[in-house]
Parts: sequence; C-alpha cells; structure tokens
Amino acid sequence: MSERNRPVAFGIRVNYWQVVLQLLQVLLVGMTVGMTRNVVPALAESEFGVPRGSFMLLVAFVVAFGVVKGAMNFVAGRLAERIGRKKVLLAGWLVAFPIAPLIYFAQSWSWVVVATMLLGVNQGLTWSMTQTAKLDITRPDQRGLIIGLNEFSGYIGVAVAGVVTGYAASVLGPRGGLLWFGTAVVLLATLLAWLAVAETLPWARFQSSQEAIAYPAKGHPQSRQFAAGEQPTGSEVFALMSWRDRRMAALCQAGLVEKFVDALVWVFWPVYLHQRGVSLPGIGWIVGVYGFTWGGAQLFTGRLSDRVGRHHLNVLGMWVCGVGVLLLPLGRGSTWWSFAAAVAGIGMAMLYPNLSAAVADLAQPAWRASAIGIYRFWRDLGYGVGALGLGAAAALGGSVEYAFWFVALAMGMSGLVLYHWGEETHTRFNPAP
Repeated sequence: MSERNRPVAFGIRVNYWQVVLQLLQVLLVGMTVGMTRNVVPALAESEFGVPRGSFMLLVAFVVAFGVVKGAMNFVAGRLAERIGRKKVLLAGWLVAFPIAPLIYFAQSWSWVVVATMLLGVNQGLTWSMTQTAKLDITRPDQRGLIIGLNEFSGYIGVAVAGVVTGYAASVLGPRGGLLWFGTAVVLLATLLAWLAVAETLPWARFQSSQEAIAYPAKGHPQSRQFAAGEQPTGSEVFALMSWRDRRMAALCQAGLVEKFVDALVWVFWPVYLHQRGVSLPGIGWIVGVYGFTWGGAQLFTGRLSDRVGRHHLNVLGMWVCGVGVLLLPLGRGSTWWSFAAAVAGIGMAMLYPNLSAAVADLAQPAWRASAIGIYRFWRDLGYGVGALGLGAAAALGGSVEYAFWFVALAMGMSGLVLYHWGEETHTRFNPAP
C-alpha cells in the first residue's frame, strides 16, 4: 500500500505506543542536556581553568549552545518536511556520541565549548522531532496535553540527570561520572530511535490534505490559521513568524526571553550555590527542584490550556517565573532556595508547553514543522542572548546577583509585550470568524 493511501488515525489512544516511545526519546534528550548542568558550571574553575569572576568566559558555552541549537531548530523543521522526522532524529543522536568523551578529555574550557556546540546540534534535531512527531499523530484538541507531556518528560530527564551526575561525580569523579552516564544515555536513545520509532510524516501529509481525519470535521471550530499557501518557502514562513504577524512575533519574543531563565539556571545557579558552600549533590537537588516542578506541573498546565485557553496562562507564567528568579538571591538556606526554584518552575510550566501549543494552533499542518522550528529557533537563541546579557550584567555589577535582577526584569517586560500583542489561539475560545 502506498504512503498516500495508507490509512492513519489521529489521537493519543490509537497511537499509544508511538507516543510512549517518543516520550521516552525526549526523556533521554533531557538527560543528555541535563548531564552538563550541575558538574560543569560548578567546577569550571577547578576542573577546566576558568578564572574566578570571568563571567563572560563562563557563559561562553551556553552562548555557543543557544546559537547552534537555535539554528538547528530551523534546519530540523525544514529537513523534517523533506526527508522525514525519524532520519532527523537519528542524525541528532549520532552527533551526540562525542559530547561526553570531549568533556572527559578536556584540556581547557574551549573543549567544553566545542562539546556544548555538538550538544546544541543534538538538542535542536532531537527535541524538535519528538515534539513535531507527537503533534503529527494527535488531534488538535490534544495539543496542550501532548506538548505538556513532551516537556514534562524532557525536563524530568534534565532534573534526573542533574541529580544523578552530582552523585556520580562524588563516586567516579566529575569527568568519569559524566562519561559513563552520557555514553549510556546516547547509546540507548540511538538504538530505540533506530529500531522502534515510526516515521510520522505520513500523518502530517494526510492531515494537510484532509484525506484521513480521525475526528469529525462537521461542527469542529475552525482555527485562526494563516493562508500561507500549500508549501510556503522557508523565508516566507520565517517572515510570518518573526514580524509579519504580531501574534506570532509575540510568541517568538516570549520564547526567546523565557530562555534567559534557563540560561541563568544552567550557568549561575550552580556557581551561586557553590560559592555559598553547597555540595554538588545539594546543588543537584536544588536545581532539580526547578526541573522537577517545571516538568511535573506541565502534566497539568498543558491539559489546562486545552480547557481554559493558552493566552493568560502564558502571560501569567512569564511573571510568576520572573518572581521566582527574583526570590532566589533574596534569602539563604536550602529551604529558601528550593522554594524560589519551585516558584520559577511553576511559572515555566505555565508558559512553556502553551507557547508551543499556541504556535501549533496558528500554523497549518503543511508547514507546521517549519513554524515550530522557527519558533524554537527564536526561543533557543534566547540561551545565547540571555547568557550574554546576564554575563554582562554580572560583569558590570561585579557579582552574580546582578544577573538575577537582569533576568527578572526581562521576564516582566516580555510578559507585557505578550499580553498586548498576543491573543487567545485555542479554537474553542477564539474561533476564526
């Protein structure tokens, strides 16, 4: 039977095993980035020779990660529409194999920067594909739920890896623990992607052509999608997402700024806590509270947006997350730092899956992978922009705390832009005229 005539069905239940496999994939994607979030920044001075107070040098690896990952998100979206989701996913895992060995054998901080650039390629290809593939095979009224599940799985992986590598570093040494953990994760992910994950491009093509839809079209609210043509060029979609439409521009700028928080957590939370005498396992748990809260709450916030809408959850999430960032340096002790981390995690959970769901609401199936890729380009470019900004703030202010003020202010202002430029995108609450 040809691909075009093959019957397909949409929904989580009918595609249950593929959804589970994709969730396992994104869990491993999260572990791959999470393994670098505790040990590497905290020991940048003692293990990798970064001079104390060299804030701009310290953020260099996150700047490299953000620029590379942002670019690869765009590339992944276009490639996925031409060669398929599975091939892009496999390419992302193959790129990941040298990451842990590079850090293990690193002679200087530049080795870590190179490893992080490969990590950016890996994350841009793999995380984009896990999200796109699940959107291919589920219904529009499940988008908030499926993206919530996707990001829950990914950021639980980030949090688990941060805790595990903290303990592994205390037993095997910081480099040895990361080497064995990273190699095992990448090998398992590659085998699963190769042997078990299905190609979901046929689902997207059927949905685009309306040849096989598993939910009733009659009476279904029409989305406020753009009439961008059957197969718009990459530049056309990029212009639409970035400035031609104010709604998409609002979502993209919010995505960019919210990554300032993640850059702060990645670079300066471990440094801040290490300077105050917190052990590596302790840092792993405090930063893990942020990841576990963010990941776990998305099980509810993604589904909640399917019931109450996306827009106000996104705006409030920006502000709540900014408050959590502001709270962390205002007190002392593990209890206070964990509370602030939880507040930031709750805010991130409110906005993170629902910004992506709003983009999926507005994009047509024929170019949805490109739209998601471009949104993710701007969002993950926020790692680079944010890392430069918080590094400059810390350098000019002379202490790490100034980076916290910079990020909190940026989140507040971005939330205002999103509130005024954005609108509700869920078809149930704001259908097209």
